Amino acid sequence: MKRSDDQPTGLAELLNTMAGRLRKVDLRLIDEIREMWPQIVEPVIAEHCRPEFVKNGVLLVSVPSGAFAQRVTSQTPSILAGFSTLGERAPTSLRTVLSDS
Repeated sequence: MKRSDDQPTGLAELLNTMAGRLRKVDLRLIDEIREMWPQIVEPVIAEHCRPEFVKNGVLLVSVPSGAFAQRVTSQTPSILAGFSTLGERAPTSLRTVLSDS
């Protein structure tokens, strides 16, 4: 009979480990940020703007227009404060980019 530590690693566990090892983009972190997003920003921003990824502490948020970019930018301090529960993984700055749609 095999011991429990001889059992193969589950695919979900393996993928989670690999995602955490990606140096450029932490896929687990952006999933957490996307879950938190509607509680941190105004409903209209949550509906139209989307966190895309975090790289080197910079959260990239896609926005549909310059007006939304201005709104998100003006709220950057409170948005970043909302992610403080992520500890040292929390984004330290924010950048907006116009979405294609």
